[in-house]
Formats: sequence, C-alpha cells, structure tokens
Amino acid sequence: MHLINTHPYRFGPLCYTQKPYKKSHLSLQTTIYCHPTRFHKHYTAAAIQSPMEAAGTDSDGREFKNPDEMWLEHTGDTNKKTQWYHDGVAYWEGVEASVNGVLGGYGHVNDADVKGSEGFLQTLLAELFVDGGIDRHLVALDCGSGIGRITKNLLIRFFNEVDLLEPVSHFLDAARENLVQENHMALDKHKATNFYCVPLQEFTPDAGRYDVIWVQWCIGHLTDDDFVSFFNRAKIGLKPGGFFVLKENLARSGFVLDKEDRSITRSDSYFKGLFSRCGLHLYKSREQKGLPKELFAVKMYALTTDIPKRAIKARSKVQANRPGIIK
Repeated sequence: MHLINTHPYRFGPLCYTQKPYKKSHLSLQTTIYCHPTRFHKHYTAAAIQSPMEAAGTDSDGREFKNPDEMWLEHTGDTNKKTQWYHDGVAYWEGVEASVNGVLGGYGHVNDADVKGSEGFLQTLLAELFVDGGIDRHLVALDCGSGIGRITKNLLIRFFNEVDLLEPVSHFLDAARENLVQENHMALDKHKATNFYCVPLQEFTPDAGRYDVIWVQWCIGHLTDDDFVSFFNRAKIGLKPGGFFVLKENLARSGFVLDKEDRSITRSDSYFKGLFSRCGLHLYKSREQKGLPKELFAVKMYALTTDIPKRAIKARSKVQANRPGIIK
C-alpha cells in the first residue's frame, strides 16, 4: 500500500508487509479532486450513502460508483481473484527487506508509528486484562509482519510469544534474522516463536492461542468478502477476552484503489461496515499522531468478539513483567 496523501482520499499502505507510506503516482485527473469545491461536493454526496455504497476512485483517476463495481471488475471471477492476490505479493517481492523498503521510503516514520501503537496497546492491556495481563502468558499474532518491524520494536516487549504471518518469503527470512538476537537476549521469556509464510486469506490460526491479533498495513490487500472471512476464522484463534487491533490508512470517503500493489484504502465508515459484517464490536479507536502531512490519516481500532464491558482497573504492578525496549 502507498501512504502519501497527494489526493484527498488516498493514503495507504495496503500491503502484506508493514508498509505505511509510499509516494503516490496518482494521475492529474485524480488530483483534480483536490479542488476544495469539487471535493466538498463529492464528500457530501458520499456521506448520504451507506458506507458500503460510497463512491471511490483508483490510482489512474477512474471513478467507481461503489465498491461492488470495483471488486467485480478486478476480482469478479476465479482467475481475476487469483491474479489480484498474485500481483499483490509479486509487488512486495520486488521490495528490499529493510525498514525503509517496507515503509515505502518513509523509514523515518517508524519511531512515531511504534510510539503511537505502544500507547494504544498499553491502554488496552490495562483496561481489558486483569492487572494488565501480568499473570497471563501473553501471546500475539503479527499479521503482515514483513521483516518483523512491529514484533521487534513493540510486540515482543509486551508478549511472551509472538507469531509472525507474512506471505513474502524474503521478508519473513529477514524477520527470522532480525529476531534471532532478541530471542537470545530475552532468554525465552519474550520471543518470536512461529513464522508462517501464508497469506491472510488462506490463514487459519490454532484455536485459543492468541491474546491479541495485530493487523497493520496489510488488510487492504483483501477483498471485502475475504476481509470478513479472515476475521471470522481469526476469532477462533483468540483466547477468552482476547482482542484484535487493526491499524490502517484511511480514505476521507469511500475508497481508493492502488492498481500497482493491488490494495484498497478504505474510509472509516467503510471499515465500520465491514466490522459489523464480521460481528465485531468496536471497543476503542485512536488516530495515529506525528506522521507527515502528505500521508494518509492512520487510525487504530481495538475490536472484540463480545460487547465490550467496563474497563478493568489495573493496579500499579502492571508493568512488573515488561522488559525494557529492545534496541
């Protein structure tokens, strides 16, 4: 997915690998929507439609009246759908296995991204787990793990085990290498355990393994139906009381299709419509701060399988089992 927001709707790393930003290659036709008057009219029209009917555009500037029209054209039969997913992985196979590579040349946003995610995760652990989960053996799944950027800089610090899911083999190989030292330093108390080279649309987790399933900058590669199917399968992998975190780019309205890497950037209302189809409940959301203005807005969603209960009051010992940050 690409992250640059030269277009009012577009900002998005839809990718299997943590790639939040990449320069936009939108045509002049698409950029015309940046005109305040035309954008306002289009946004207002979309706002009165249901979230799943809002109009969208692609990276060539072509308009679609709704997502169904776009999906029918690009994934409307078995061959088209197979090609969609093949092309998405093929794009990332041509990207170097580095932080700058998976972030589309915006490697400098890594610290701000991790900081925002850490604050959100700490809040969720404190509110949803007794004593912040200090007495639990915490396990997370990093979806679209890429080179292990999120696991290394965030998840492995809070979870006893982290599994990585990534369909691009050279990214996953780099993740193994990047996390070898962390595993050794953690003395098995906080470690990367399993490395799955499987695409999201084909993955089914072991039942009841995960406290948190973290999905960042990758869900845009999935069609709407596969989005719903993925979360329905992934629910099985959550422990009682476990939850999802979805962190993604946002289109201002409707959607934006990136034809180069085969991904779609959805709007907030589009996401919420899909959450409803998945039977998921929105517990809390937060906007990512500190990113360059030319990038799409990024939002974090905490999703539960049950109707959220009141937050659990955590005592001060919540941080007792948290190791220091791994440099």
